[in-house]
Amino acid sequence: MSAMGLLGIVMLFELSAFALLAFRSEGFDPLALLFALILIAVLFLQYVCMLWISKYADRFILVIANLLAAIGMIVQYRLSPDTAFKQLILYGAGLLAMFVCVAIMHKPALFQKLNWVMILGSLGLLCVLMAVGKEHGGAKNWITIARVSFQPSEFVKLALVFVSANYLTTRRSWRGYWPSAVFAIACCGLLVAERDLGAALLIALTYLILFYIATGNVRTTLIGMGAGCMGAAASYVTFDYVRARVAIWKNPWATYETSGYQIAQGLMAIASGGAWGLGLTLGSPKAIPAYNTDYIFAVICEEFGIIFGIAVIALYLVFIIRGALLALNARDRYLMLIAFGCTSLITLQSFIIIGGVIKLIPLTGITMPFVSYGGSSLIASMMLLGILEGVAMRNGEMLEDAMDAAMEECRKEERAHAG
Repeated sequence: MSAMGLLGIVMLFELSAFALLAFRSEGFDPLALLFALILIAVLFLQYVCMLWISKYADRFILVIANLLAAIGMIVQYRLSPDTAFKQLILYGAGLLAMFVCVAIMHKPALFQKLNWVMILGSLGLLCVLMAVGKEHGGAKNWITIARVSFQPSEFVKLALVFVSANYLTTRRSWRGYWPSAVFAIACCGLLVAERDLGAALLIALTYLILFYIATGNVRTTLIGMGAGCMGAAASYVTFDYVRARVAIWKNPWATYETSGYQIAQGLMAIASGGAWGLGLTLGSPKAIPAYNTDYIFAVICEEFGIIFGIAVIALYLVFIIRGALLALNARDRYLMLIAFGCTSLITLQSFIIIGGVIKLIPLTGITMPFVSYGGSSLIASMMLLGILEGVAMRNGEMLEDAMDAAMEECRKEERAHAG
């Protein structure tokens, strides 16, 4: 199927879902159809704009990411139209951030010049967060400025990708690698102290993946993994909230009425949906705590069905495969590591949150990329998409330049032979 054909199916899906929402009560909700038309128009315009910027844009990851965002907004509108309109505004901000990242990736060396700015800025943000951050869900991971709240960790993970790619590209020994390793360790330490375990795990695993890809050093990577496991064990022994999370994961039913309620309720919602779901608007998603953020996957499975939930996971898998192919086809080492870093973030974040919801691993407080409600998460995810699109465009342009150079060399040889 072509990307344009997939785009048409996405538009039809969105229109059908919002038409159903428009008639969900005895009356008629015209705002649902207006929301659908705005969403479809934005989706089509950004697709056209991306191809206008470069014919080498990856159409499939663009459409897949926006389909995931659309699924999220359909569910948000079903839960609360006001929340959905806020998410739509944040989606627009995310699109602007995406196009800014696409533009910047045409000159990726700019990030190398800002390397220490990103390091000091990220650590400074996390230190400020520790001092004045607001607690949410047991973790101190929010900063509020002029009534606007955001999660610094969502943007610190982007900085980690560029800082790691820079050092792992230009340095060939531990003397060169250590600043990026210290940066990753410092970020993880601050996040653990703030009880933001999900972000700490995400940053640690992303750095280890990038380190192994860049160096191929199995021994050091295993040492890093062992150090991480020791850190996790130390956190379990030291912090009560870590032990509580593990206990809830092992048996949420033992504390169903208190701390285990969220996990148990999420599992019951998934089970009640069955294979095909109860139907849009027919479930009871608000019985699940954090239904529009951490637990939105359970809401999707309850109303759309487990098969639809598997299809959502498949969309992430296709996105991840396309991202990995972009990295493998990168024309230089720096772009390759950036693309792998962005793809690793999406991979790990999706696995950690979905795995937590279905009780495969202990639950940590992170969001589902592109789908969950939240400005920081959505904007950061759209920035990752923009970076990957920028890498795709650079790959195509550099390949075209190489082919033009080869053709010119052939012409010179032909003219030399003819002379």
